Amino acid sequence: MYISKLLRNDRGGQVFLTVLLLVAVVVPICNLVVPESSPLHLSTFTVTLIGKYLTLALLAISVDLVWGYLGILSLGHGAFFALGGYAMGMYLMRQIGDRGVYGNPELPDFMVFLDWDSLPWFWYGFDHFWFAMIMVVVVPGMLAFVFGALAFRSRVTGVYLSIMTQALTYALMLAFFRNEMGFGGNNGLTDFKDLLGFDLQADGTRIALFLASALALAFGYLSCRSIIISRLGRVMLAVRDAEDRARFIGYRVDRVKLAIFSFSAILAGIAGALYVPQVGIINPGEFSPLKSIELVVWVAVGGRATLYGAVMGAIGVNFAKTYLTGALPEVWLFALGALFVLVTLYLPKGIVGLLKRRRAAA
Repeated sequence: MYISKLLRNDRGGQVFLTVLLLVAVVVPICNLVVPESSPLHLSTFTVTLIGKYLTLALLAISVDLVWGYLGILSLGHGAFFALGGYAMGMYLMRQIGDRGVYGNPELPDFMVFLDWDSLPWFWYGFDHFWFAMIMVVVVPGMLAFVFGALAFRSRVTGVYLSIMTQALTYALMLAFFRNEMGFGGNNGLTDFKDLLGFDLQADGTRIALFLASALALAFGYLSCRSIIISRLGRVMLAVRDAEDRARFIGYRVDRVKLAIFSFSAILAGIAGALYVPQVGIINPGEFSPLKSIELVVWVAVGGRATLYGAVMGAIGVNFAKTYLTGALPEVWLFALGALFVLVTLYLPKGIVGLLKRRRAAA
């Protein structure tokens, strides 16, 4: 079986996918079947929260693919995530129709407020779900392809490439903050009503989004594994460990980087598209360089070049963020910074590395 081949010699991946399958089965049952009076009942809020964590885990996998296996420290993957989210948000805004505050069947509320008299050309087609899904993949993928083609062919590497990726997401953040761009400005896109005709607030819709997030995470993990165990994956590792040597023996290093970077951007865009209907908003804050730096922290905490370690880091750090921003909001950023410093100094291979050391010692 092909999946068995992908997971051969990947004990952590086998455990992760087994747990993911159990979660995908148990969560809907605890929400829809178990009565609310039972301590085993899961609220719709909790289901949504878990679904959000799964989308962020997929985003972390996309970062781990390029950082852990290719050696590219991208500080701009938040941009691809946000672009996928905006594509989904534009579709959801078009579904509101005349149910908005101003009752305009064609223009979103923020355009009516700004006295726009017609829909911008780049909003055409987003009233169709299939078109929006294509844009979720194409827009982040094309941006990564163009950016990568310019950067990799110029042989920009190391910290200079990281700075360029951070500059990319910062430039997009500034652009999307402008009202005249046509993406809702500072407030972004929100007040979504339904998805494919289903009420976004309904329990069944929330469960469907949760399951879609779990399926996308499994697909993303297996897709990355299929690349890693292939010949291309071996070339990736060669580029990461000895780029000049790989180039001198004849490999087109720029093409390898471009292909993997573009694929990881597509995964990030899919994660963003699943994130938005669950949280109910997308705004330029998602382009913030701080968001992209957080992604790197997730992967570092879990363990680079493992994929499942990135999942562990994303879910663990975001769970801590959910708790601390509610209980001790002024402490969160300090805790995040301290966590990154401690992991860098004492856990260079993350939680997964620590677990492997303990298992080897036993």
